[in-house]
Amino acid sequence: MSKLETNTIDTVSGTSTLQVGSTNTSTITLGASGDTINVPSGATLNVAGTVGTGLTNTPGFHAFLSANQEGLSDASTVKVNCNTERYDATGVYDNSSNYRFTPGVAGKYFIYGAALLTADGTANMREAEIYIYKNGSSIGKSTFNYVDNYSQVATPMLNIVDVADDDDYYELYAQVNTQNSSAFKILADTTQQRSYFGAYRIIGA
Repeated sequence: MSKLETNTIDTVSGTSTLQVGSTNTSTITLGASGDTINVPSGATLNVAGTVGTGLTNTPGFHAFLSANQEGLSDASTVKVNCNTERYDATGVYDNSSNYRFTPGVAGKYFIYGAALLTADGTANMREAEIYIYKNGSSIGKSTFNYVDNYSQVATPMLNIVDVADDDDYYELYAQVNTQNSSAFKILADTTQQRSYFGAYRIIGA
């Protein structure tokens, strides 16, 4: 392997397209670890091929609940067991036991969730809430409070942005306070995503 040392590579006079690599090339490496590669203001970076992991919003996932969670105790905080994944390319969401998102990569994340909540039978709800937990504690909350104008169904939704270390984990929880201390349900559907949980890494932030 030979080494070329120079300060500037440019096109020959009369041409305006510069190509690096040709028929014998499979991998082109720009810079080394610790280097900064600059794209100047006003320049355009066109990517027509497959984008690698460094420029994609990964880790990320989206999962929804496909079977009702029923008989949940009034005023108790219950994890929403979103068990059906729509995508999870890097395996960061546990959809079978802990129902938690563990990014494994430090960064800023957009995290969201929703739950379709109802009281059992003909009972009404006084309050419906969802929470996003980080490492076992709530860091976000969305509340529907009906006071004396009771409701039988509600879908609280919640979006937050958080900074994660590589060992943090996130979960979605729900709580319902009913009119007469009845149990409550988290409703699901096999085709309509009524209750769901997801997240993705924010790049460039």
